[in-house]
Amino acid sequence: MELFSHSWQALRAAVAALPDEDFDQPSGCAGWLVRDLVCHLVIDAQDVLITLVTPAESEPTADAVTYWELLDAPTTGEDPLDALIPRLAAAYGEPRWLKFHLDDVGSAAGRAAELADPALLVSTQDKVLTAGDYLAAYVLEWTLHHLDLTAHLPSAAAPPAETLAAARTALERIAGAPFPASFSDEAALRVGTGRRTPTDAERAALGDLAASLPLVLG
Repeated sequence: MELFSHSWQALRAAVAALPDEDFDQPSGCAGWLVRDLVCHLVIDAQDVLITLVTPAESEPTADAVTYWELLDAPTTGEDPLDALIPRLAAAYGEPRWLKFHLDDVGSAAGRAAELADPALLVSTQDKVLTAGDYLAAYVLEWTLHHLDLTAHLPSAAAPPAETLAAARTALERIAGAPFPASFSDEAALRVGTGRRTPTDAERAALGDLAASLPLVLG
């Protein structure tokens, strides 16, 4: 729960500190500008709020690892929701309105997470899991998107070391194998999810794991 709050606060603070011109820069999400990514974060925050008030009565069907589904290929942007994001982001006009909406909804999502009972069973995407596992899964989401936010903005604040390490551990559990010790947490996350291509040295260090990459999370 603390890592959820830490990763989410850091990501929102990084967005709040961006100058307006950075919103027109590319993000680490293929086909999305920074403003599109920030708009996606608003929707993510809404999803957190909705899920935490959607109780379930059946036994858990997923945990923080199995919450994630592995897709066969990266998204192309043709999915209706993916295609909607750039149009919705553009409708905000000035970046300050995107910042305001993220701060407003994002703060509410953060408070809801702090107040949630970790043992509460919640339902989302046809899965049932504890609120604690759901919020733990989102540490990976926030950290990857923090890396996406800063992919082409070297002056922007990076994700906290603690959440990078936790996200790496989560991705290793999803992969079923550890990344080489020579990989930094950031490299493991970027290479592991296909956000960048491994170098020849990195590919050699990955060994058999290279064949199962990238891990496209859905």
